[in-house]
Order: sequence, then C-alpha cells, then structure tokens
Amino acid sequence: MTLRLRSFGWVWTLSAFAAGMLATVLWFTSAQAWNRFQTQAFVAGFTVYEDLRTGMAPPPGLLINPLPAKAAALADRGEFQQMPGFSDRRFVTNLSILTDSSAPLSGRELTLAVLSDRLVYPVSDIVSGNDQTGPEKMGNLTRLLATYCSEPILIAQFGRGVWQQVDGTEIWGCKAAPIDLRLPAILLGIVALAALLTSVGNVSDSFTRFAQALGDRKRRGGPQSYDADGPEELRDIVAAVNDHLEAERAQLEKRAIVLSGVSHDLGTPATRVRLRAALIDDAELREKLEADVDQMTGMIESVLTYTRSELSVEEPRQISLTSLVESLVADYQDMNLPVSLKAIEPVAVEGAPSLFMSRRGHGSLPETRRILVMGRPISLRRALSNLIDNALKYGRRAEVELETDAQSATIIVEDKGTDLSVDDIEALLAPFQRGSNIGSSDGFGLGLTIARTVAEQHGGSLSFEAGDQGLRACLQITRQ
Repeated sequence: MTLRLRSFGWVWTLSAFAAGMLATVLWFTSAQAWNRFQTQAFVAGFTVYEDLRTGMAPPPGLLINPLPAKAAALADRGEFQQMPGFSDRRFVTNLSILTDSSAPLSGRELTLAVLSDRLVYPVSDIVSGNDQTGPEKMGNLTRLLATYCSEPILIAQFGRGVWQQVDGTEIWGCKAAPIDLRLPAILLGIVALAALLTSVGNVSDSFTRFAQALGDRKRRGGPQSYDADGPEELRDIVAAVNDHLEAERAQLEKRAIVLSGVSHDLGTPATRVRLRAALIDDAELREKLEADVDQMTGMIESVLTYTRSELSVEEPRQISLTSLVESLVADYQDMNLPVSLKAIEPVAVEGAPSLFMSRRGHGSLPETRRILVMGRPISLRRALSNLIDNALKYGRRAEVELETDAQSATIIVEDKGTDLSVDDIEALLAPFQRGSNIGSSDGFGLGLTIARTVAEQHGGSLSFEAGDQGLRACLQITRQ
C-alpha cells in the first residue's frame, strides 16, 4: 500500500511529535529522580555531621562505627590506604570542614578522608566556600558523592575525637542511584530524527532518480515504460510519462510507416518513369526526367532518415570516438576527397608537488581512455558525414579535429574558403533549408537538422563559429 505525500506529511509530523514528547518525558522524569536522589544525599550529609558532632545514633541507611585502634593509628598518620579492609580503595580525597570559620585553631574541625575505588573527588569548591556552614559543606560533599557512580567510604574525625567509619552507600552509593534516562532520551531523539530524515530523503530521492532517468533518456536510451517506488503522486507522474512516451512512440512509428509506404508506393511509378524516360530519344530531356525522379525518391529517403533519427531506435553503447572519426575520414580519403584529420594532442595532467622536489610532475592521459564515450555509432557517423559533406559543399576542403575533456567530447569540422557567415549557416539548421548553391549541389536541407538531432540525443549540441579560413562546426556530446 502506497501513501500520498499528504499522508506522509501527517505520519512524519505525528512521529516527530510522539518521539519528541517521549524524549521530553524521559528527560524530565530522570532529571526529577536525580534531583530527589541528590537532595536525599544532601540531607544525609546534614545528619552525618550532627551525628559525628553529638554522637547520636545514625538513622537507617547510615552506619557510623569507630575505627579499631590499629586503623585509628594509621589514620592519625594519614595512611588511610594502609588500613586493613581498604586495600581495594586506592583513591583518597582529603578535606577539612571548619565548624567556625573565624576560629580555625579552636579544635572544632571535621577531618575527612573519602576512600574510593574509582576516583578522587573534586572538593575544592566545597572547601573554599566560606559562606557555608559546616553542615552545608557536609551536605554538599555527600551530594557530590551521589553525583558519581561509586561506593565511597568516609573516614571522619570531629575535633580531637575518635576516628569514625561512615558508610552511607545505601543513600548516596551507585546502587541507590536512579536509572539515568537522559542519555537514552537524547539517543531516542537522534534516532527518531535520523529515521524521519531518512524517510524524507527516500521520498525525495525517488523523485530525483526518476527525473535523472528521464533526463538521460535521449542520451543513454531507456525502457519502453518506467517503474517507480514511492508516493502515489510519483506513481501518477510515472504513469502519465509512460502514456506520453507511448503516444509519442506510436506517432513517430506511424509517421515512419506512412513515409515507408509512400516510398514503397512511389517505387513502382518511379521505375516506370525511368523505363519510359529511357525510350526518349532527346538525351537532354531524358536526363532531366531521370534527375527529377532521383530527386523525388531521394527526398523521401531523407525524410525517412530524419524520422528514424528522431525514433532513436539504436541502443547506445561504449565506443571509441577516435576510431570512429579516423575510419570515417579514411573513407573520404579513399574516395580522393579533400578531408583530413588534425593530429590529436595528448591531454596534459599536472601532478602534485613532491616532498623532495619543488616542481610538479606532468603526464598525459591514455588515448583509449580519454576518448571512450557512450553513444550510438551509426547516428554519430551519419551526423559527422553530414557535417563533412556540408563543409565540402561550401568550402574547398574539410579538416576534422577531436577535442575532449572529462565531461564532454567535441568533433570539430572546419571548411576552408566558405563565404557563409555563422548566421547564414545557423539558418540552415531548420528542416529543408538549403544554401545559396542549391542549384549546383545535391541534398534536401536535412543534413544539419539530423546532425543537431543526433547531438541532442547524446546530451550535447551543434554550434558554429568562425575559423581561420572558414566556418567551424562543433558537434559536442556528453561522455558519461
């Protein structure tokens, strides 16, 4: 089942809203749980401070026990890591909390050592906070312990009293911490956004791929009809394009059939006219009649050729443009016609500078590699033949040149000695338009029209420019 773009829009909007709401709920729920957990640890710090100061019994979840004599002696010397039972807690955080900031030597000082198996806690802000009371500093310490996922044990001495072991891991330890869903909330938002962008991109790419396939149809050919996966609108467009292609193909085929029928039907009377003309004794009249018959049949064949070029029945394939041009020029030279091929200069490539040399290296692309094109060889040969014939009609000789780069290849045919301007020759691109030598040369005014059609079928164009001694016809085609 396919959806329309409007339905896709509703799905994308609702999905984005649902994913955003779920991520927001997860984020705020987790944040509130962590705030409650840290507030509970802060309150526990107050209780620990008062219990150490007054010696009262701790509440549930807190264990405060005096250290054995041996462990207390090690604590007096600051050797907390050497105390028995704490060999796995190698990280020690030392700090002191004054009960009265105005009397640092009064003996009312809470000395603490936080033993952890993972890290040393950043307590500088707690120690330097002169505007906080002792219980507040202790609460801030236990809240800091709750921030990190660890199982710390506190060794504390209030004033000059005994050393006490404080275990509050059931309140501020890692196991007591709530599940932090903020990172999953972020991941959910990222995954939802990626899924939405992927879906939007797939729909957009389906239109883009069809447009590219349709745009390359003339140059690369294409199927009789297209299929496309995507929204209903794209399927409607594809169906309309298929109907248009079918109607256009049927129209051109009908035109070709009609012209072929006319050519066939004219063959019999044309043959009878030739036979009857052969019986005419007047040689001049006989030659005129035969010339008229040849012109009539030649015009029909030219129109058929033009119609076949529009049909694009020839499938494109990879060919060597160099070999095609060389073979065609050689055919003209075998007929002793003044057609020459200008030597193809290799394309120079500048390399990157070396670590050991300041000069850049230079090279050239291989001949066979840079002249390979995707094209229709018969159509290209016909178009190039028309350009060469046109150059021989209006000039003394024709010189063919081949230029190429990474994107396109250009066949240049330059005549020598023509009196036509660029505007004059471009006017002959229309069908059945002939030049000023209409009475002294053959042709029906379709040669340049066919050449331009072939160039457009190969993703290029046919243009003219002034040369050194005549006009230059530039047949440009796309290589890829």
